[in-house]
Amino acid sequence: MSEPTANTLSFSQNVNYQVDQAIAAMDLRSDTAAAIKACSSTIQVTFPVKIRDKIEMFTGWRAVHSTHRLPAKGGIRYAPYASQDEVEALASLMSYKCALMDIPFGGSKGALLIDPGKYSRDELQMITRRFTTELVRKGFLSPSTNVPAPDVGTGQREMAWMADTYKHLFPDDINYQACVTGNPIQHGGIHGRTEATGRGVQYAIQEFFRHSADVKKARLPPGLAGKRIVVQGFGNVGYHATRLLSTEDDVKIIAIIKSEGVLVDENGLNIEALHAHILEHKTMRGFPSASFNENGIKALEMECDILIPAAVEAQITSENADRIQTKLIVEAANGPVTFEADKILCKKGIIIIPDIYANAGGVTVSYFEWIRNLSHIRFGRMQHRHEEMRSREFAHLLEDLTGKCISDDVRKRVIRGASEEDLVNSGLDDTMRSGYQQLSELLNRNDKVQDLRTAGYMIAIEKISRSYLDVGVY
Repeated sequence: MSEPTANTLSFSQNVNYQVDQAIAAMDLRSDTAAAIKACSSTIQVTFPVKIRDKIEMFTGWRAVHSTHRLPAKGGIRYAPYASQDEVEALASLMSYKCALMDIPFGGSKGALLIDPGKYSRDELQMITRRFTTELVRKGFLSPSTNVPAPDVGTGQREMAWMADTYKHLFPDDINYQACVTGNPIQHGGIHGRTEATGRGVQYAIQEFFRHSADVKKARLPPGLAGKRIVVQGFGNVGYHATRLLSTEDDVKIIAIIKSEGVLVDENGLNIEALHAHILEHKTMRGFPSASFNENGIKALEMECDILIPAAVEAQITSENADRIQTKLIVEAANGPVTFEADKILCKKGIIIIPDIYANAGGVTVSYFEWIRNLSHIRFGRMQHRHEEMRSREFAHLLEDLTGKCISDDVRKRVIRGASEEDLVNSGLDDTMRSGYQQLSELLNRNDKVQDLRTAGYMIAIEKISRSYLDVGVY
């Protein structure tokens, strides 16, 4: 590809340029590279639904980037700006993300062109069930080949409707709950899935700060505690990431950016109080002890230690990249930094933890949920009491050896068996740690690799190409 001019790239072109940059640093055959980049299939569906005594037409898409592993995996978003290009770009990101994190899925993504805020719950259910039926009939939704999850504008509710629709279409499929992930807990969901992407962002940042050489490159002092963080987006990902970082890692969330503006408090925002305020008042305005400004996009340029774009794509572009004043950018959203902006930021010495790693927590825990629903048993069910019994025996042994009694509080913590959520978070932490270690190791040993994003794509492409070469490309 030739070099682009400023702000001329679509989302899918941005992703492909980043992939090309990684391929240029690899010893990869051009035909294999072309096969990896190509989007396998995309479907567009248009269907009618009767809303308030009037027939409305809805358009949706589902793209499959790669089926080198099955099922293909990726969320479905409901948004008034959705497009085929966006869906195909997100599908490709899912392929690379899953490959990087050693999750045995291909990449897929879906979207419905709709503003969900304009419809009632019952209307959204009718629309969702009809959309699901279209996808199922055309082979783009099943537990074995294509598994959606929540995304922008969707959540547990929509996943439950989709799973129930699939169940009615295939009443004999005992694995119907595995046709989607992100289910409600009482309908096949897994503890820890709701906050998984945000917690994955937290684990990614924690692991970065365990690598002192990488922290030094970012010109940051050691340790995560006390770091000043600006976050764009306060949806599911932004809320849980900020809540966990502020309560468990003692950071200061000095600004939250939303579409309505930015809320700033240099002493650190109380995230739980802010969340409650927004639920009650439907706005950030009026939140005590913080200043509000309507120019939210400008707040991306605030001086801070860590900037976390957790909203939508293309928020940092060639127009504002040179004014970004952070040391570390953590891409909690998909594609928030454009290809042109990425080059500018790298020249400025700003370290970027890329989206294909930083926001992989959601698909990681989706994998755990999918496995759980195929096995039809919750994690920890068979060993929970056994672990408690062994821990109780260990506590008695300590008392016998020391001649001292363990306090009731310590005893409870020692003998408690791991819950499903404990196991999920443990698996997520391990996955995020090993993922970053791969990135850092390649970055620090290969002179052709200049940044973590290129390292991530190189690792992912190598794994996908190995799969193609092992089984052949047909």
